[in-house]
Amino acid sequence: MAASKCMALSSRRISSRLHGSISRSLGPRHHPVIPAIVRSRPGTSISVLHSVNLRAEPRVYTSRTSVSRPLSTMATTKPSAEGTIDFPYNGETFQTYYKVFGDLNNRTRSPLIALHGGPGLSHDYLLPISDLATTANIPVILYDQIGNARSTHLKDKPPTFWTVDLFIDELVNLLNHFNISDSFDLLGHSWGGILGSEFEVRRQPAGLKHLILSDSLAASALWNKSNMELMQSMPKEVQEGLGAGMKDPAKFWAALQEFHKVYGCTVKPFPQEYLDSMLWVFGPNGDPTVAGAPILKDWTIIDRLNLVRVPAFVINGRKDIAQDFVVKPFFDGIKKVKWVTFENSSHTPFFEEREKYMKLVGDFLAL
Repeated sequence: MAASKCMALSSRRISSRLHGSISRSLGPRHHPVIPAIVRSRPGTSISVLHSVNLRAEPRVYTSRTSVSRPLSTMATTKPSAEGTIDFPYNGETFQTYYKVFGDLNNRTRSPLIALHGGPGLSHDYLLPISDLATTANIPVILYDQIGNARSTHLKDKPPTFWTVDLFIDELVNLLNHFNISDSFDLLGHSWGGILGSEFEVRRQPAGLKHLILSDSLAASALWNKSNMELMQSMPKEVQEGLGAGMKDPAKFWAALQEFHKVYGCTVKPFPQEYLDSMLWVFGPNGDPTVAGAPILKDWTIIDRLNLVRVPAFVINGRKDIAQDFVVKPFFDGIKKVKWVTFENSSHTPFFEEREKYMKLVGDFLAL
């Protein structure tokens, strides 16, 4: 989610504006109450996600409807359970901290596991996702990934310890602990989207039903390009602070906050949960071990996106660090995919356009 890091459907392709956002999808039903100007190629017809025809020509939907910006400060759902679970790994046992929202035991919907960004942050800033436990009756699980926040910290591990497969193994362990590996959904934000997409591509989990890639990236080179472009719009002192990185933590943290006011979270002041997640890394007692590991060096998934089997929902904001060119490979490479750009958001539309975000995510998960 930091300036230098991440936070840091096969049917037919549809491009549309819904409530002022851009949505490109391969089949998910578009909002029935929104008027649309339909632009389609001759000889094609509208289908929904479950269409048998998995290859068809693109079509374009356009509607222009203004939407007021909802408040982002509604109360967060209280967890029904929280604690830690053992994570055995290579002969050692670590602890993964979690929170559950909603009823896992008597569920009627597949649970949604939300994967936080970073690498190196915490679940705190994703607490708005817990709204879905109330609004859509979807059990939600949030957790702090290994090395971060309330989970086990491992400051003495070498950089090579921190790998994508480590975090995938931790996720598998969590799914098995809650006995939900037969049916679940994933929402990955920023780096969490990398984790979610890699889990799907590398492990092909039988129980995964939906994949949400929120404000994420398809290649580190695209993410770095976007950061460099956006940094040019910032004052000189902000550019210098970001350029210094963690060599000057105080200067970097001050610059990072200014950068994120524009491209990270435009809610003023920052929501406390957002700050809390950042402070786990950049605060006076923060632990930058995971954030500083070279997990994403030269990383890309672009040439493997054809291996994504499940319906995917790609999300970004109009002023997102994950600019359109950063997420477009997801849309181009995944067989079953929907893409929505939130016009009044940056990197955290679940804060900036919270009600709308939950509505669209809930609708997608109901397909």
